[in-house]
Amino acid sequence: MKKRGCFFRLAQLFILFVLMIMAGVYFYWVYPLWGMPFNGSRHGAVPLTPAWALEPWLWEDDGNTSEAILELLKGYEDRDFPVRTILIDSPWSTRYNDFAVDKTRYPNPEKFFGDLQERGYRVVLWMTPNVNSASKDTAIEDSQDWYEEARDKDYLAGDGYQIGWWKGRGGFIDYTNPDAMTWWRGLQQQVFDWGIDGWKLDDSATYFGTRYRGLPVWYMETREGLMTTRQYMDHYYRDEYQHGLTQNPEFITLSRSADRFGRLDDDVKPTEFKQWLDTMTHPEGFSPLDASPVNWVGDQDHEWSLERQGIEEALTDILRTASMGYNVLGSDVAGYSGQNIPPNLYARWAQFSCFCGLFLNGGHSDRALWKYNEHEWEIVRKFAWLHTELIPYMYSHIVACHEGGEPLMRPLEAKYHYLFGDDILVAPIYEDNLMRAVTLPAGTWRYMFNDLQIIEGPKSVRRTFPLEEAPVFIRDGALIPLNVSRDYTGYGDRESEGSITWLVYPKGRSRFELVYPDGSGKTLLESDMASQLTLTLSGERKPHILRIHMIHPPLRVSLDMKSLEEGVDWTYDRDRAKLIITTNEFETGKYLIEY
Repeated sequence: MKKRGCFFRLAQLFILFVLMIMAGVYFYWVYPLWGMPFNGSRHGAVPLTPAWALEPWLWEDDGNTSEAILELLKGYEDRDFPVRTILIDSPWSTRYNDFAVDKTRYPNPEKFFGDLQERGYRVVLWMTPNVNSASKDTAIEDSQDWYEEARDKDYLAGDGYQIGWWKGRGGFIDYTNPDAMTWWRGLQQQVFDWGIDGWKLDDSATYFGTRYRGLPVWYMETREGLMTTRQYMDHYYRDEYQHGLTQNPEFITLSRSADRFGRLDDDVKPTEFKQWLDTMTHPEGFSPLDASPVNWVGDQDHEWSLERQGIEEALTDILRTASMGYNVLGSDVAGYSGQNIPPNLYARWAQFSCFCGLFLNGGHSDRALWKYNEHEWEIVRKFAWLHTELIPYMYSHIVACHEGGEPLMRPLEAKYHYLFGDDILVAPIYEDNLMRAVTLPAGTWRYMFNDLQIIEGPKSVRRTFPLEEAPVFIRDGALIPLNVSRDYTGYGDRESEGSITWLVYPKGRSRFELVYPDGSGKTLLESDMASQLTLTLSGERKPHILRIHMIHPPLRVSLDMKSLEEGVDWTYDRDRAKLIITTNEFETGKYLIEY
């Protein structure tokens, strides 16, 4: 009996020991970094991203002056490259983060921002939640007195506890202190008054916490009590986004959805461990879904492989966070860091970014690709315009996700494959190789850059993709709305501007509800292919161009029971097997196409 009692006591002690270890892990690692419940009620619906944020962005991180921005922008304007948003990264303020524009870098900032906006550009500024005592790269490097003023007024978390981060050293603004927020918002107000359109929220909030004998402690005191790193991150991303919306109803925040845990030495490449550590540290991503109108993953190098932290890492992080529910995602085209950008990498990265919600063209190194490789530059421009043309398609899916549907990007099982919306399959090239294996699901798929080529899925193929093209396939039955205003992609030209161009691939019954990016309403296009093709438009009546895939020319085309005239209302392109119907006005919107 004594032996049995001793055994039970040892078992109880062992169970207690295990429970203590589990509690320690939970309160040290899981609760402060993951949040509870995991990926549950912490998140609301993804915001409705304004359409302007889907158009291409441009930035540079070498000159960091108004002169450098305007020179780069002029080069893009002169070469007819689409740009909507100018991202101004650090250092733009006199210290981090006083929100006072450094006038040696940006003389007359009010005029500079105003001129950009008059020319139709949107402006996004970089920030973090840190009040620095010492700042790198800024006009005022030693700001100890400014930091101490904020600390002494109790504006900072943890009694002003400072951390070293990549831009210097400082404390964290206390988002739970109303007085601190009044001060912080007052600092920001001048740039809001100048009409900025968003913040790039960099990720130093992940450093929130203290240390005990060198060991990270993921908690810190705030006005409302003890706060975890995860809770502070939620405050940072949510509070800055919500306040921005009070200043500008189309305000956005650009925040990270994921990032590598830390830069690895060149001779040490524990890639799988790094990915595991990153996932275990921020398994839900950095920004809450409900404060994530636009997200990027950074910072990659001008490289190809995952081990070298290149395009393959961008693909890994974007598809991982798309599976979490993030909606509008992207990466720095050609990567953020490095000395020189290989032109073919630039082209392939632009092709991948074309089929992301965010086309973010910028970072270190010369972004004037036309200076040293005209051919690759033309490829990048073509795919930037294709991305711009796809905005009606993207925006309609973004609205659907905001209302509870699936995200824009939907990862598939095959390596680096994903659906872009319902009907476009993308398998980006991630190696310095023209060959790529592509796995297509069930259905009939058409190669986007020669849609006469058909593959019946499920099927895996391995083929060559010239640098001018990309592994992208369209599902038969697709109805894809475009906004075409140039001739770079082959879907129209300047005369297409002002009309919605519909790509129609008839098969059985299909439908697509277009939500107009300008907020003017919706149009539903329905297709029914039987003994004849019926296309029905309902909702907003707007000018449109139908590009209908048909192997043979039609026998008769009618709209609202009236015959349309060949050569006037419609044409047939035999080389591309396309029936092209141009309509400016109509009554009910019902097409009958006999073939």
